[in-house]
Amino acid sequence: MLTLRRAEPRQSKKLSLTSLLTGLVTLVVLLTSSILLIGSYESKKQSLMETTLHLNYYNADRMTKTMDSLFQSMRSSLEYSAATLSDDDASTPEQVDDYLELMRNSSNYFNSIAVVDADGLLRNVVPASLGPVGDRITSKAGLEALAIKKPYISSPYMTSTTKRLIVFMSQPIFSNNGTYRGILSGTFYLQENNILSMIFGDNNVDDSGSYYYIVDSSGHLLYHPDKQLIGEDVSSNKVVQKLMKGESGEQQVRNTRSVEMLAGYSSVPANGWGIVVVSPLSVIHYQLMGHLRTILGYSLFPFIILLMGVILVACKLARPFVYLANLVSRMGKEKIVLPEAKPQWSREADLLTKAVLLAVTDIQKQTDQLTQEAATDALTGLKNRRSLEYTMSQWIASGQPFSLIVLDVDKFKLVNDTYGHLVGDEVLKHVAKVIVTSFRPDDVCHRYGGEEFIILMAHTRPEEAFTVAERVRRALEQSRGPIPTQVTISQGIAHYPIHALEREGLLEKADQALYLAKSRGRNRAMVADV
Repeated sequence: MLTLRRAEPRQSKKLSLTSLLTGLVTLVVLLTSSILLIGSYESKKQSLMETTLHLNYYNADRMTKTMDSLFQSMRSSLEYSAATLSDDDASTPEQVDDYLELMRNSSNYFNSIAVVDADGLLRNVVPASLGPVGDRITSKAGLEALAIKKPYISSPYMTSTTKRLIVFMSQPIFSNNGTYRGILSGTFYLQENNILSMIFGDNNVDDSGSYYYIVDSSGHLLYHPDKQLIGEDVSSNKVVQKLMKGESGEQQVRNTRSVEMLAGYSSVPANGWGIVVVSPLSVIHYQLMGHLRTILGYSLFPFIILLMGVILVACKLARPFVYLANLVSRMGKEKIVLPEAKPQWSREADLLTKAVLLAVTDIQKQTDQLTQEAATDALTGLKNRRSLEYTMSQWIASGQPFSLIVLDVDKFKLVNDTYGHLVGDEVLKHVAKVIVTSFRPDDVCHRYGGEEFIILMAHTRPEEAFTVAERVRRALEQSRGPIPTQVTISQGIAHYPIHALEREGLLEKADQALYLAKSRGRNRAMVADV
């Protein structure tokens, strides 16, 4: 047969006071630290961006001044050489070539130098491998320089013969009487070693990833770390647009490849070119991460010490309350041994501990008293029927052999009818007293109900129980009771597990033996049949 049990409601796991205090303080510390870190991050980010912008502008301005001086020197070199050539009419072509070669090698300003007459014929060129003398120049820059008869500098362009990307500079040549005789031109190759790469090095401003590039007055790249980009039109860049207007400054900008950059830029007065020094914004982020790692590295150990201190304080603060909570939760489930109340460091915890311990002591006393009363017969002071059933169930469950004696006062109804119920109660008390003084120390006597008593005897054989029953019977027979007539008892004896294997069957066997004793004349003990 299945027995349905009502499902008990699931109890959710409660948060302990220690965990709560520790969690709250830890949360406060973490939130405070996070706010400080965010504030430090934003402040450091702004500072790094401003510093990087200023530094890039400083580098661009410094390089601009260098380039301005360089082009003034290049222009002066062309002017001086043009003046020398205009005054020297007696020189042979070979002597002019030697002079141009000396000019090219001594200054390293130009990769090639040439003299072109007013009709556009190439009179002299070094190095000679560039083309035959006597050819007519066809480049747009060369023709434009001849036409304007003034100092000239071109935008980058690709030559038709050598396929080099070059910048072309020229100085007009006039005779002593002012006759226009042609131009002295110098070129430098943008994608090869030239005066710019010699002066400005490998294009790295520092080790952070910053670099610079140079643009001409029309927005074309003259110099860049990636040589494949030289000559490209970058006039759409906002910084380059400002350089084309002759402006200088610093700003955050997105380049033509949509990369955020911090740019410092400056224009070159001598030729209208511009220099831009840029640092990728990712460098700032990398430095910020390093800054945060440093802060965390310095603050981690103090944070751990603080957290350990908080946990210790929380544990100490919560200890009395945890103890009281555990103490109260055990009430009603087990026997509680109360320790001596110790003073607590917190006034509130000390008062609460003393109050709870006092209350628990009173409750435990009342509980013990109620438990004792619930298991005791009020009239005789013996164990009652509830206690009997509990003890028998425990012994049977553990397999412990025992005997029991069922005692019944003979003709007790006649006593009540003759002397009254009050006297009958006195008779029962007398019988209980004689039984207690007659059985062994380990035996337990219970009042089963009315005038019936049951003695439980652990580890006792039926014959030993019979001996005890006879001793009790004789003691009562020889005692002087509260009534004039003699008080006697009849007894039935049964044994577990000889006579029965369960409580009800064992009591029934003992009752059968008791009825047999009464039927045979009372005042005797009988052992149940197997």
